[in-house]
Amino acid sequence: MIVRPATDKDAINACRVLRRSIIELCDDDHANDSQRLSAWLANKTDANVRKWIDAAEQLVVVAEEGGRIMGVGAVMRSGEITLNYVSPEARFRGASKAMLSHLETYLQSFRITRALLSSTRTAHQFYLSRGYEDFGEPEFWAGMSAQPMVKNLS
Repeated sequence: MIVRPATDKDAINACRVLRRSIIELCDDDHANDSQRLSAWLANKTDANVRKWIDAAEQLVVVAEEGGRIMGVGAVMRSGEITLNYVSPEARFRGASKAMLSHLETYLQSFRITRALLSSTRTAHQFYLSRGYEDFGEPEFWAGMSAQPMVKNLS
């Protein structure tokens, strides 16, 4: 599995991975509730993913295996990790770890000393295992909670 910066050509397949990951792997968060899913998926469009890839203030990466996109991650130069999703076929195969490591290294190249993110319930244990700590009270949106987390990168 390799992690590389995403290109415009990746937008459609990256969007598919985002949507499948949310629908198929994050049921602890959305509980298969159609309103929650609709809210979460609303901005996960090919056009938006292309905009995210093209945005100068962030880096979008993909985890690729055998020419197939298996994961999508993104980080803002401010230090906020905004995406870390894998396809169901890539779950527990190291794609999330590889992307997270890549994103953290990117932040360190800008001398950012801490990474921030909002974790789903599904990913909370994963982030704890990667050195992130809870940072404040959970935030609620569309009937779902997100736990702010932080990691010291220095």
